[in-house]
Amino acid sequence: MGRFLAVLGVVYGDIGTSPLYALKTSVHVFSGVPFSPTEILGILSLVFWSLVLIVTVKYVMLIMRADNQGEGGILALMALAQRVVVNPRLRQALGLVGIVGACLFFGDGIITPAISVLSALEGLQVAAPSLKDYVLPLSAVVIVLLFAVQYRGTHTIGRVFGPIMLLWFLVLAVLGAVQIVSRPEVLTALSPWYAVQLCVVYKGLAFVVLGAVVLSVTGAEALYADMGHFGRGPIRMSWLFLVLPALVLNYFGQGALMLRDPSAIENPFFLMAPEWARLPLVLLATAATVIASQSVISGAYSAARQCMQLGYLPRLTLLHTSTEEEGQIYVPQVNTALLIGVLVLVAVFRTSDNLAAAYGIAVTGTFICTAILAAVVFRRLFHWNRAVTVGVFGVLFTIDIVFFAANTLKILEGGWVPLVLGLGLIALMTSWRQGRELLLTRWRQDSMPIAPFLARLPQSKSIIRVPGLAVFLTGNQDYVPTSLLHNLKHNKVLHEQVMFVTIQTTDRPEVAAEHRATVEQLAPAINRVVLRYGFMEIPNIPRALEDLAPQTGFDPMRASYFLGRDVLVAGMAPNMPFWRRWLFLWLARNAVPATEFFRIPSDRVVELGVRIAI
Repeated sequence: MGRFLAVLGVVYGDIGTSPLYALKTSVHVFSGVPFSPTEILGILSLVFWSLVLIVTVKYVMLIMRADNQGEGGILALMALAQRVVVNPRLRQALGLVGIVGACLFFGDGIITPAISVLSALEGLQVAAPSLKDYVLPLSAVVIVLLFAVQYRGTHTIGRVFGPIMLLWFLVLAVLGAVQIVSRPEVLTALSPWYAVQLCVVYKGLAFVVLGAVVLSVTGAEALYADMGHFGRGPIRMSWLFLVLPALVLNYFGQGALMLRDPSAIENPFFLMAPEWARLPLVLLATAATVIASQSVISGAYSAARQCMQLGYLPRLTLLHTSTEEEGQIYVPQVNTALLIGVLVLVAVFRTSDNLAAAYGIAVTGTFICTAILAAVVFRRLFHWNRAVTVGVFGVLFTIDIVFFAANTLKILEGGWVPLVLGLGLIALMTSWRQGRELLLTRWRQDSMPIAPFLARLPQSKSIIRVPGLAVFLTGNQDYVPTSLLHNLKHNKVLHEQVMFVTIQTTDRPEVAAEHRATVEQLAPAINRVVLRYGFMEIPNIPRALEDLAPQTGFDPMRASYFLGRDVLVAGMAPNMPFWRRWLFLWLARNAVPATEFFRIPSDRVVELGVRIAI
C-alpha cells in the first residue's frame, strides 16, 4: 500500500491535474460556432482515445518495457539506443534526439507549475468571485513557497503526497460519476466514431482542437521517467485500476454537465461540485497542483544530473536531501532558474487558458523524440521484425506528429515559449559538448603518453622523491596528467607513492560495486585507478579510494590531491563560432570546482593551472 501511495504522489501528479484545464481549453476552441452535443461528444472521444493510445498503449504497454537496468526517462532511453547502435553517425544522431527531448522536458518543467497552480486558484473565481483579483498574487506566493522548500527534499515534504493524491483521484471519480448519472448518454463518446465525426464535420477546426486535447496526456512521460524509483508493476497497476478510470469518469462528468447546462463551459471542473464544496475543492486542487509541480521539479534535477554525467552540462552543485535515497537531490542553480521562469510565465500569461497554448509543443515534442528512440531499441535490442516495428511505431509516431503539428498553430499565441527554451538549452548543451571535445583534442596534442614518461622516470636525476601519497586526477588514463608535469617542472619533486585516477561515466544508470574500480600497477609505488560511475550516480573519489586501500595502500591522512585547473581565454583564431565560444567560456567560468563535485577534501587539494586559448 505504501508503494502504491508513493506512485500516486510522485508519478501521476501532472496528468492527474489535467482535468482542471484540458477539457475547458478544448471546448473553448468552438466558442465561435453554434454549440451542440456533437462538439462535446467528439472532444470527449478524442480525449478518451488519446489516453488509451498514447498513455496506455505507447507508454504503459510498450515503452516501459525498454528500461535501462530498471531506469527510465528519455536520457536513459537515449543511452540504451546508442548502446545497440554501431554506426557512429547514427549514435550521434540518436544523442541529439535525446538531448532535444531532454531540453523540451526542461521547458515542461517551467510551464507545468505555472499552468497547474493558476488553473487551481482560478477556482476562486467560481467559489468566491470577489477573490478574482487575488488569483495572480496567490499563485505567485504558492510558487515561491514551493521552490523555497525544495532544499528540504521530497523525503521531508513528500510524506503526505500519496494520501492527498489518492483523495484527489477519488474526488475526481465521484464528481464525474454523479454528473454521468444525470446524462448517461455521454458514455456513447467511448466510441471512436464521435472523434471521427468531429474531424469530418469541422476539418480545420478539429485539427486546432487536437492542440488542446493533448493537454489531457501531459505527464505521460513521467510514467516512464519514474520507473526506476517504483518499478513498472506498481505504475501499471495504479494507472489501469485507479488513475485511468478516475480521469475518464471526470472528463465524461464534465461533458455531462455541459450537455445539461451549456453555460458551464466557463469552468466545468469546479461547477461540477455543489456550491458548498467548491472552496474545499479549490484547496484540494491547489495541493494536487503543488504535488504535480513537485514531481516535475524533481525530474528536472535528475535530468540535469544525467546531462552532467553524460557530458552535456558543466558541473553543478548537487546536494543530497536524503541519507537513504541516492536519487533525492537538490540542484540550487536549476531551482533558481525554474523559479524565475515560472514567475515570468505567470506574470506574462496571467491565466491558465493563455498558458495552455505554450504547453502542448513541449509535451508533443518529447513524445516524438521518445518514439524515435524506442523504435530503435525495439528493433535492435528486442529484435522486433522490421515490418512490426514500422507498423507499431509508425502509427504511434504519426499520432505524435499530428498532435505536434496541431500545436504549431499556437506558436504566436505562446507556443514560442517552449521552442525558445528548448533551442536555447540545445545550443547551450551542444556548445559545452563541442568545447569539451575541443579541449580534449588540444590536451592530447600537448600531453605526454604515460609509457615513455615512466620509462624515463628512473633515469631522471633532478627529480626528488618526497614522503606522502599524491593522487593525480586525469581525464585520459593513457596520458600523463598536466598537473603532474607542472609539478615536476616547477617543484622538481615526486611523492613516494603516486596514483593516477580517471573517472569514467558509463551508459548505464549505475555500476555494480564489483565493477566500480580497476587497479593497475604501472611501476613500483605508482598505480593507475579507473573509477566507473553510472549516469545516475554522483562520484565520490575519497570514498572509492578508501575501498581500494587493501590493493593500493591508500591512506586518506597522507593523501594530497593534485588537479589541473585550466584557465580558458578567448583565442585569436577560434575553432568555434563566436556565440558558441562565448557560451562555453561562460559555462566554464560558472562550473562547480572539481573538488566540490568529486567530494574531495578542500584542505588536501593542490591546483596547478595553465591558460588555454580557445
